[in-house]
Amino acid sequence: MPYTTYLVEKGASHSFVAEAKPPTVTMPRIKALVTGSLPGFVDIIRNLNSPALLEDNVITQAKAAGKRMIFYGDDTWVKLFPKHFVEYDGTTSFFVSDYTEVDDNVTRHLDKVLKRGDWDVLILHYLGLDHIGHTSGPSSPLIGRKLSEMDGVLVKIHTSLLAEERETLLPNLLVLCADHGMSEAGGHGASSTEEVNTPLIFISSAFERKPGDIRHPKRVQQTDLAATLAVGLGLPIPKHSVGSLLFPIIEGKAMREQLRFLHLNTVQLSKLLRENIPSFKKEPGFQQFKVAERLHANWIRLYLESSNSEVLVSLGAKVRRQYLDTLRTLSLSLSRQVAHYDAYSMAVGTVVVLEVLVLLLLSIPQALSSEAELDVPLSSPVFSLLFYLTSLALLGLHVMVCTSAGRSCYFCSLPWPAAGVVMLLVSALLCVVASALAKTFLDGKLLRKSPAGSGSRWSELELLILLGTVGHVVSLGASSFIEEEHQTWYFLVNTLCLALCHQVYKNCFPGPDRGLQCCPHMADVCDCVAATLQGRKPGGDGAELWGTHESPASLATRPGHEKWVLLASPWLILACCRLLRPLNQTGVQWAHRPDLGHWLTSSDRKAELSVLAALSLVVLFALVQRRCSRASKIAMALGLLGVYCYRAALGNVLLPWRQGSKDISQGIVEARFVYVFVLGILFTGTRDLLRSQVTTADPKVRAAGLWELHSGLVLLAALLLRPHNLPVLVLGLLIQTVMARCIWKPLRHDAAEVTIMHYWFGQAFFYFQGNSNNVATVDVSAGFVGLSTYVEVPAVFLTAFATYTGPVLWASHLVNFLSSESSSGSALRHACFCYALICSLPVSAYLVLVTSLRYHLFIWSVFSPKLLYEGMHLLITAAVCAFFTAMDQTNTKSQPSSQDPGK
Repeated sequence: MPYTTYLVEKGASHSFVAEAKPPTVTMPRIKALVTGSLPGFVDIIRNLNSPALLEDNVITQAKAAGKRMIFYGDDTWVKLFPKHFVEYDGTTSFFVSDYTEVDDNVTRHLDKVLKRGDWDVLILHYLGLDHIGHTSGPSSPLIGRKLSEMDGVLVKIHTSLLAEERETLLPNLLVLCADHGMSEAGGHGASSTEEVNTPLIFISSAFERKPGDIRHPKRVQQTDLAATLAVGLGLPIPKHSVGSLLFPIIEGKAMREQLRFLHLNTVQLSKLLRENIPSFKKEPGFQQFKVAERLHANWIRLYLESSNSEVLVSLGAKVRRQYLDTLRTLSLSLSRQVAHYDAYSMAVGTVVVLEVLVLLLLSIPQALSSEAELDVPLSSPVFSLLFYLTSLALLGLHVMVCTSAGRSCYFCSLPWPAAGVVMLLVSALLCVVASALAKTFLDGKLLRKSPAGSGSRWSELELLILLGTVGHVVSLGASSFIEEEHQTWYFLVNTLCLALCHQVYKNCFPGPDRGLQCCPHMADVCDCVAATLQGRKPGGDGAELWGTHESPASLATRPGHEKWVLLASPWLILACCRLLRPLNQTGVQWAHRPDLGHWLTSSDRKAELSVLAALSLVVLFALVQRRCSRASKIAMALGLLGVYCYRAALGNVLLPWRQGSKDISQGIVEARFVYVFVLGILFTGTRDLLRSQVTTADPKVRAAGLWELHSGLVLLAALLLRPHNLPVLVLGLLIQTVMARCIWKPLRHDAAEVTIMHYWFGQAFFYFQGNSNNVATVDVSAGFVGLSTYVEVPAVFLTAFATYTGPVLWASHLVNFLSSESSSGSALRHACFCYALICSLPVSAYLVLVTSLRYHLFIWSVFSPKLLYEGMHLLITAAVCAFFTAMDQTNTKSQPSSQDPGK
């Protein structure tokens, strides 16, 4: 950008590096630019469909002052300000595959609008640079061309404004800024240096600059722009702005005007301080403000007496320094304190979540018993005196809080019938939990000696599952463990492989039993917990997952080659996990280091990437086709061929018959070609499932239908994942195959253990594919594969699926495995309960943690993104559990039951 560089270094301009606070996504950053306030993290969700901005802002003030405004570009502005522009033309910001038309649609208006004099403010929001980052990353050769194009646009606008100034003799102001930066992977949303640092350049002939005047860009806050623009346009500063006036912009004004502008800003910030901090008088910023006002009053008195004395200049400089120090202190203090939290609504939601979690924990013995049935006592608690007293107390508390609340509260804004239903739900859950506790302890089920369980021992695997699950939940209390959570899952998965290796060795070479005995004084409790982990009811026999399969002890009698295959399987899984770790560096501390993915995606390694992608697709077909029907095998082969052609159309990989990149396109036809086969395979699987449920109660038909669904999801994942991530998909399927054939079946692990292992591997593969707890690692471009325009529902679904490919495919394999191998209908119910419980533990604990740490220094940059990821994962968990329930109903119909049909 040579022209922009010249203006920054030698022209009439002031340049800054503006720091954007997380979340660094478009809508919250636009709000910060025009309001000067700090948006909440929930604006990431609102970014998908921005509501009208009601908070005080520069745009609204300009409209109230009669300013005529025109806008072209990102339609987020049109959604935020639906009735503010006299003329506008918005383009969708979510179709990231397009980086040409979105900018051409803005530039085409320039020649006409710059010649007109019927506007006061012109806002242009270009999207091409952001879209190139999402699709190709910051190292793409397209970046340089786009920056050159933007430099040409700046030349056109600036020269037009200079020509107008020669006629009107009035200076114009041109502001060049960005809403956010770009990470090394091309995304944004988190708080890395590359994402939060943005350019902010003010260009105007009013800024005098002498030859040789070198101005180094100063670091400022992005929220400072609102106050600066308001002062420059003669508008009131937005009342919730925490920004301070950029002093270099008014440095050329007379001392009297400088002090007046600074006084306006400090008065606005001091009012905001009064509203948000009860003890505002003790704040250093407020005390500095009072000192500055007294000095300013003395300066005015001296100015009225003698306007040219040296004392006046010296005192004016002192007042100016005092005001600038006050602005810095007030802005910093308000940035830390201005966040408003709806504590009452948060408390109600947390109570409901904790009640459900306690009920789940109390239900473990029943849910993992041989019948796998959970009897929740509802009738007696609901009609008890405790329920009515609790309901009255909570309703009274609700009335008292809502009538005395000084600020708006979401829960109080609900209609009274809806709020009453929520309070009745809280009361009912509380009574149910109390009833379950009483039934458990008064009946002595947990403390009664169990003859069948008196010899229970803790195996290494049970200990690992228990300590690993609890340890992971505890680790979420530290910001560093959240930033580097992938290390936790890598450690747990590797340790699990070693524990499985020890278990295989112990069964292949039987010896004296050396399990860990429970402490004598804890024997009763250990009996229950150990029985629960082993999938049986205390005092009774557990449900058999494997029916009449061989016992683990029979592994010692297997032929030599089979035994060595079993012995090598944990090490093969461990090797696969180790191979995947250097593929994508993730987290925070080591994310900047080069990895194999960066090496493969570099422009001079396209041949190596092509070979790797082709080989991965071939192995993928070999792993998936073994249980597919003939039609699905053909569809899978053609679909995987279409995946390679799609990546070749984008220029990611090479085709032998095509040289150069002249034919590079968006690959829409190739992607839709793959979608046809994905839908065909999914349709085949759904047909088989319906047939197994409606016409023929054949478990084999149901198992075939489930595998077809799994295969369709695998083909969709192959299409959406970047080509260098295809080995993640291949090794994931390989590990699933090895675990099913060489670990779970020979060792006869129960449904609970198999479910938890699937969950652990799903979490590990979430990070293996390059994800992290930063929003910036979400691959937005996956949501537009095969789309020519932005369609919200498919785009959101495809983006979510591409992000959570690991957990979804491992959950899908879990349903397939249990449905095809279990000899008891309780296995699916065990798995459903375990999956819900193990997902609920971190979500519940983290919700309480975030509520209690809402004023933590890293609440926006670390804790809030993790909460967003956990919320999305909870939705996937709900879908998986619903599917488990549907499969259980099918299983119940396909197997005759001697139980009471009313159970």
